[in-house]
Amino acid sequence: MSRVMSAELAKHAGQRVTIAGWVHRRRQLKSVSFLVVRDRTGLAQVVVPGDAAGALTGEAAGVAAGVGAGDLPSEESVVRVTGTVAASEQAPGGHELVAPEIHVLARPATAPPFDLYRPVVGAALPTVLDHAPVALRHPLLRAGLEISAASAAGFRETLDRLGFTEIHTPKIVGSATESGANVFGLDYFGRPAYLAQSPQFYKQAMVGVFERVYEVGPVFRAEPHDTVRHLAQYTSLDAELGFVRDHRDVMAVLREAVAGMIESVRLRAPAALDLLGVVPPTVPAEIPAIHFTEAQRLTSSNEPDLSPAQERWLSEWAEREHGSEFLFVTGYPMSKRPFYTHPDPGRPGYTNGFDLLFRGMELVTGGQRLHRYEDYVRALAERGEGTAAYEGYLQAFRYGMPPHGGFALGLERWTARLTGAANVRQTTAFPRDLHRLSP
Repeated sequence: MSRVMSAELAKHAGQRVTIAGWVHRRRQLKSVSFLVVRDRTGLAQVVVPGDAAGALTGEAAGVAAGVGAGDLPSEESVVRVTGTVAASEQAPGGHELVAPEIHVLARPATAPPFDLYRPVVGAALPTVLDHAPVALRHPLLRAGLEISAASAAGFRETLDRLGFTEIHTPKIVGSATESGANVFGLDYFGRPAYLAQSPQFYKQAMVGVFERVYEVGPVFRAEPHDTVRHLAQYTSLDAELGFVRDHRDVMAVLREAVAGMIESVRLRAPAALDLLGVVPPTVPAEIPAIHFTEAQRLTSSNEPDLSPAQERWLSEWAEREHGSEFLFVTGYPMSKRPFYTHPDPGRPGYTNGFDLLFRGMELVTGGQRLHRYEDYVRALAERGEGTAAYEGYLQAFRYGMPPHGGFALGLERWTARLTGAANVRQTTAFPRDLHRLSP
């Protein structure tokens, strides 16, 4: 089907063209009616003079059973419209279609749970999530997903430019060794298996193959958190790189990745940013960083980790003191980091690990890893574990691995912070959490 997108109408002024999409809004007046048609690029207005039945042609009579004489197709009907492009100050994009022929390709069996044409979402979040296949058609809800897609594209583009290779690792694993018991178990041909909580072990192994690797894929966490920031399944943007001096090299790559994601959103999703009223942040040439002990001092805390309230306070402090919406907190205690985290040579008990805070929330966790086999044996022994459960993982280190490190960023949480969404589920197409397994 030869088709012009709504955003391209201005290029075809005076020409007769065909558009296709969903009826976003219809308005029937005495002498003229209007259809607003929604496609993947935006909205286009169609002017239907007089009796609307005269504009319904061809297959419309057969396919659109129930469209009475003089009636326009209802909202969410799928239509193909051929008409002449004319300038109009009142129309979206400054142009509209006149003298149309309207072909109805499909019509809804029932009305949406709320009006998709209204400028605000007229439903509570549970209703939106219960009816996600149609609710996500609302421009405001779709806009967040556009920004998410643009962010992932920017992540890939940036790491490709920096010499990384994209990998794809298993999401079904044979042991739950990385993060304890918070895993989803399943039956794997009569044997126990688990959904992967992270590609961590695999991306480290692949540093021995490609030196620099990344992955964009789902991870699964069976943590019983019923909060606005947690999901049972989310999309993780992971990277790992070899031949680092320490965690600061990893932080420098993360800074480039975040800047690339923001630039991609600016270029790929400007209409979505405008619709949501989002002003993307500026990423400093060097993101400010403080050691965990300094964060403790600033927040008057002796706890081995930062609470959500402390993350918010530190983010406000970074913006006030450094003019940055981003803040690195480095040197987390060994007790709060995985066994593979490299210790800080100058501070016993602390690590070369870090978090990146953005607008009041921890967004990224990363750091330098151990790279010598004997160091892994020692680290596991210190935690009262042997090497038997980790033999597959430790293979890579038996054969020589460079100093390396990496990070993981949650795409849904990133998008929620970027767009100002109060709940991470607002920027997730079909969220999975403690209570939701459908649609």
